[in-house]
Amino acid sequence: MTQRGFFFDQSRCTGCHACTISCKSWNGLDPGPVKWMRVYQWEKGAFPNLRLGLLAVPCYHCEKPACMPACKAGAILKEEEFGAVLVDTERCQAYHANNDCRACWEACPYGAPQFADDSPRATMTMCTLCIDRLKQGTTPICVLSCSLRALDFDTMDNLRAHYGNLQKLEELPGPETTRPSVIFKVPDAKKLLVPWDPQRALELWKGRGPFAPPDLPPVMQSPSDMTEVPPGIVGRDRLVLKPRTRQELMYYTANDE
Repeated sequence: MTQRGFFFDQSRCTGCHACTISCKSWNGLDPGPVKWMRVYQWEKGAFPNLRLGLLAVPCYHCEKPACMPACKAGAILKEEEFGAVLVDTERCQAYHANNDCRACWEACPYGAPQFADDSPRATMTMCTLCIDRLKQGTTPICVLSCSLRALDFDTMDNLRAHYGNLQKLEELPGPETTRPSVIFKVPDAKKLLVPWDPQRALELWKGRGPFAPPDLPPVMQSPSDMTEVPPGIVGRDRLVLKPRTRQELMYYTANDE
């Protein structure tokens, strides 16, 4: 078996969700919470040291998939040609007709198994590595849809030769348990393109700018209101790979800007 996998460049992703939309369209997935490719966006830090986290997450088709031995229905398999981890939907559905189970989701550190609702008897589906396209000699649809080329796809040997061997980002669990079929590139360091004075910006911000009417109250009482943001003020302030409900998943993977 020659294991295929993904490359993800976190410095190139803009959170446009084109990969999610193209995946849904190609695979005939209904609008809603089932997202075989999820795009997460979250904020870190405070003014003037802000950082936006972006991450596109499919199933990583691990070399040692934790979901497979966890599945009580025996509905998950790893095929030999491309190394794709696939779901026997009929077997999964038959098991859930009489049993409550989310063992595959509990076992997966990346939250790849997807469910249409919160019922413990809902049938699981997940990214297929676009195996139908691979058999036609083409590339997964999410990779082709990425206009910024944040995604790439190849054999793991070729990806390692071209991009290195980084398999963990700061916010992700380590690769030791499942050996995910993915290579990452961390975000580029921030560059100061236009010189500016953060303190002066805070002063102008507090007073609503030099041309604001003098009778308007200040925007903030102290610069620390902007530079020391207390927990809970920012809604998506961390990566939540495994939301507990479909509503939570929609919230953490929403493109609502």
